[in-house]
Amino acid sequence: MFKVKTKKDYRVRRHLRLRQKIRGTAERPRMAIFISNSYMYVQFVDDDARNTLACATTLGMDANPNMATAKILGEKAAEAAKAKGIVRVVVDRGGFAYHGRVKTIVESAVAAGLSITSKDKDKE
Repeated sequence: MFKVKTKKDYRVRRHLRLRQKIRGTAERPRMAIFISNSYMYVQFVDDDARNTLACATTLGMDANPNMATAKILGEKAAEAAKAKGIVRVVVDRGGFAYHGRVKTIVESAVAAGLSITSKDKDKE
């Protein structure tokens, strides 16, 4: 792989390890979450066709990337997904720990109507 030097390198390495197990399809896209110091992003990706089906971001919201903004982003992402006909997704936490803002985004998306399914196709 590559030599790990920084915290970002550790996160990227965790993400690459996670991506070996998670795959999005047209029926069940991958809900990819990324959080930077300034903004938060959610994309719904079909890995088979290699394209983004829908997205939501905090760009232009003039809000801090905190828990309240994460809840709004989760609702906004679920709304964007429903507009494209997406109901079931598999979560890609992007190498981030599943707590705090990542967990809030996912939980608010589920509350807004998205269904989270297993990463393994055998369990469906």
